[in-house]
Amino acid sequence: MHNAVANLREARLTAKNNPVDRQRLISALESLAELHSTTGDFEKAESHYLEAIQIAEDSRVSGARLAKLCSALGTLYDFNHREDQAVTLYERAIALYEGLNPPQSEAAVELHNNLAMIYKSLGRRPLAEQHYLIALETLENLFGRNHERVAAVYNNLGSLYYTTGHPSQAKDMHREALEIRQSVLGPDHPEVGQSWCNLATTCYALEDDAGTRENYEKGLRIIEQNLPDTAASYEQTMTDYISVLESIGETKKAEVLRKRMRNALKRL
Repeated sequence: MHNAVANLREARLTAKNNPVDRQRLISALESLAELHSTTGDFEKAESHYLEAIQIAEDSRVSGARLAKLCSALGTLYDFNHREDQAVTLYERAIALYEGLNPPQSEAAVELHNNLAMIYKSLGRRPLAEQHYLIALETLENLFGRNHERVAAVYNNLGSLYYTTGHPSQAKDMHREALEIRQSVLGPDHPEVGQSWCNLATTCYALEDDAGTRENYEKGLRIIEQNLPDTAASYEQTMTDYISVLESIGETKKAEVLRKRMRNALKRL
């Protein structure tokens, strides 16, 4: 922090007339903003980012440089629950990234995902869906269908549809994610196990008890095989499955699984 403050002080002294030194001043402000963000000093981080953006605009720096600053400040607002300001900056950064020649589509994808998560948290499903679909199309164009990041977006879409009361669409998305993860990661990867469990939750919402049991058991077998790395998700998912079994009257099986979970976690 001391070095960053000293660097900013020196950069201010030399940046009045020299465009090269203005670039240095922007970098010094950005570095100090990042440090303040890391230490939780929101107001100082915000102030330095805003100043860096203003200087960048006045200095006509590259669109990519300005996009990076807007994205960083948007992330700061996002993490501090100032969604409206985050949305404005994310959208500006996306426009800058996509307006480059060639466009920086991969950088823009991350911001589309961020916007989708914000809109999901605000209960604005159509906008969340729109940004996830843009991200999905872009990633498929960049990497093809069989890619882990494509699977992640399908998974996010499944979660969106499930939480907004569209279990049939959610099931379709989780099935897509499962197929890609099996192909890319192999059949026994923890994320494959989680996709089986996500399918199970959609089956439960669709009142498909047989599908619920089958998919939960496939997923939990994989997650259990990967203990201790998956301990937290194993406990949460097993607890969810136990609650499902109890809700459909299979109390004996639920108790057996509860003991199995306790024993598995004790061995860690």
